[in-house]
Amino acid sequence: MNENLKKEFEFKKNQDKLVAEHGGKFVVISGGKVIGTYDSELEAYNETQKEHALGTFLIQHCVPGTEGYTKTFHSRVAFSS
Repeated sequence: MNENLKKEFEFKKNQDKLVAEHGGKFVVISGGKVIGTYDSELEAYNETQKEHALGTFLIQHCVPGTEGYTKTFHSRVAFSS
């Protein structure tokens, strides 16, 4: 894990508070603090990268449950032995 972003990945510890304050929004976290709140992930990225280097911030969707910090990918590839 990128040591620069280790603090930002603590979203789960503060998820309830962040969802209560910014529910449904995309927050940008840097240095363990929320530095921006946006309506879309693209807007959060575009605005934040103007002043902050890539790799120094995390964009997090503030929704309850695991949906905000997990992704599931499906593939049609089948394996056979």
